[in-house]
Amino acid sequence: MSAKTKIVVLHMKELIYTAIFVGLGLVLIILLLFMFLPRHEEGESVPTMRYVAGVYTSSVMFNSHSVDVQVIVDENRINSISLVNLDDTVTTMYPLMQPALESISEQVINSQSTEGITYNSDNQYTSIVLLNAIENALAKAEVTGEEAE
Repeated sequence: MSAKTKIVVLHMKELIYTAIFVGLGLVLIILLLFMFLPRHEEGESVPTMRYVAGVYTSSVMFNSHSVDVQVIVDENRINSISLVNLDDTVTTMYPLMQPALESISEQVINSQSTEGITYNSDNQYTSIVLLNAIENALAKAEVTGEEAE
């Protein structure tokens, strides 16, 4: 049997350069992972879509006039609430409707919920009607099971 012995000569300079480049490559890979992977705190849930982004309306009848409550949402937030198709007759007949909506919409946008909304006893019934219209518009905007996937 003839076994030939091979001798490999490694220069110390080449070993050091190789080790430095391997180390820099590993640091680069770790840095890229930390930069581009999403960060999640412990106990923090990943936010999911609450609404389908868009403009949603709900109609309210005052006598024979229809007023639309418009709610603008994005995936996770209620952005604005306003009255559209507001006739001058309705504003004259119901002067507390606009201030009531401003008060309610400010609370809803700040809390991002229709729960726990307070209103003045002077415009209690108008506020209840407007709050129900806002809830109806938000119900149209909510994500269902098929849309979440």
